[in-house]
Amino acid sequence: MVLATLLLICAMPQTDDRARVVNNSPAVVSESAAKEPILVASLPSAPAPKVKADLEPIAPNITPNPAGQPFLAVKPVILRPRETPRQRKIWYGLVVASHTGAAFDAWTTHRAVAGGYGQEANPFLRPYASSNAIYAATQVSPAVMDLIGKRMMVSQHGWVRKIWWLPQVAGASVSFMSGTHNLGVVH
Repeated sequence: MVLATLLLICAMPQTDDRARVVNNSPAVVSESAAKEPILVASLPSAPAPKVKADLEPIAPNITPNPAGQPFLAVKPVILRPRETPRQRKIWYGLVVASHTGAAFDAWTTHRAVAGGYGQEANPFLRPYASSNAIYAATQVSPAVMDLIGKRMMVSQHGWVRKIWWLPQVAGASVSFMSGTHNLGVVH
């Protein structure tokens, strides 16, 4: 909190009173000389100011910001590629497809395990295969693939941006193939 206060105080522009005190420093010394004559005699004389106080602003057509400095637009050094509206729609479509495939795989796996037709081959999902927690557990992989695809969409490398859709399509394909396999085992 102290740091924030110091930053705010330092960012405030000087008021007219402070500028007069700095510009009229010999007057301040003479006023204090009337009160304490010993102090004036021990002080050296102040040099004449080299800068005039009545200067015009450097750029009169630029409006200053609240901190007193002119605002100049700064161009970012590194521009990240952005997603297009078309890519965003495709990405959302692939999100729906991959999570639907995972739910289908979870449903068929739960049905096959509960019916005694087989067991879960994935050791990470095996503890959840006989309960309804399989539905939530199978949604982790598509969520990770969605995030990877989104990051690939705005990658700095052109070849990565061309294949951003691949993790989502691969995950959805594996889920639908697993679900189809599980249906074949049950029937």
